[in-house]
Amino acid sequence: MSVVIIGAGQGGFQTAASLRAEGYQERITLIGDEPGVPYQRPPLSKGYLLGKQDQRHTELRPAAFYETHRITLVTARATAIDRHGRRVTLDSGEQIEYDTLVLATGARNRQLPLPDVFYLRTLAEAAELRQRLRDANDVAIIGGGFIGLEIAAAARTLGKQVTVIEAGTRVMARAVAPVVSEYFQAQHTAQGVEILLNSTFESAQRKADLVIAGIGVVPNLELAQEAGLPVANGITVDANLRTADERIYAIGDCAEYPTSFADGSVRLESVQNAVDQAACVAKAIVGRAARYTAVPWFWTDQYDIHLQMAGLPHGFDQVVSRGDPESRKFSVFYFREGGLRAVDSINRPAEHLAARKLIGARVKLSPDQAGDESFDLKAAT
Repeated sequence: MSVVIIGAGQGGFQTAASLRAEGYQERITLIGDEPGVPYQRPPLSKGYLLGKQDQRHTELRPAAFYETHRITLVTARATAIDRHGRRVTLDSGEQIEYDTLVLATGARNRQLPLPDVFYLRTLAEAAELRQRLRDANDVAIIGGGFIGLEIAAAARTLGKQVTVIEAGTRVMARAVAPVVSEYFQAQHTAQGVEILLNSTFESAQRKADLVIAGIGVVPNLELAQEAGLPVANGITVDANLRTADERIYAIGDCAEYPTSFADGSVRLESVQNAVDQAACVAKAIVGRAARYTAVPWFWTDQYDIHLQMAGLPHGFDQVVSRGDPESRKFSVFYFREGGLRAVDSINRPAEHLAARKLIGARVKLSPDQAGDESFDLKAAT
């Protein structure tokens, strides 16, 4: 018996660690195409970029962990999956046999057809960007999503002149309601960041000596697709995170799975989603399979603003605010046809925890209750 995991990011690492925690005693091989031990990505656009953390602070576990837990780390790129022979071929030509295969191949940056543009996803990219930020004066960031605004916050904290170029009508539009977009835009503007909406890069190119793009990611589907596995917006899996091949699972940023928290299937780019899916798959491998039902949740840190999101607001038709944005502590509740779909909490961690429980338990919360600060959300769960 053996488990092979392709992808040594958060999901891949967590699968291996969870298998050992579940009592799995057979061979585990973790394949990653970056040197060194697996690391976490969130610090790369925050503490690491600011120079407050070094590489060891990003490591998920020190090297000794893998030896102690008998997890074999292989630095290579997987090039093919032989489903019939149950073998993975590496770019070195080596083949590794598996009984169960977990695809945690993640995603890669969406690229722009422009020269001299930098990106941030890997540790190597973060290291280069940190050095270039030290020498830059004027920084242009293409994309007003989470990663773009996190980089903007870091660059401005370092004293750089920062311009954010967003093609849409508001920042973070894919994920949050207008009231949250407006709040974050106002906070960045107050810090001295220039935000250009409905704009293209050419409008700011001349005044930047460092250009960084954060325009989303593309899931790494090719390996699965070439192996004949169904793919759509991600590698297609069922409610147990199993692909069309009963011996192969897919998790994290590369997997599209059915969920009751949305209409149909979704692919989530979320550290917590990768962690939770890894734990679910580990249980399945040791014979305790269960549907993946975790409430989706996310977060972003920009300056001293901690935004935590619970649920998926897709298709919302009503938004209710709780608290005063001027206080820098408030929450936004998303409803659809009277049912609670998602909650964004800004510097209100207790409300975020209550929201996750409310959404997970399908508690019937009315818009009036959501907006009434005297109503005890915790008691409602």
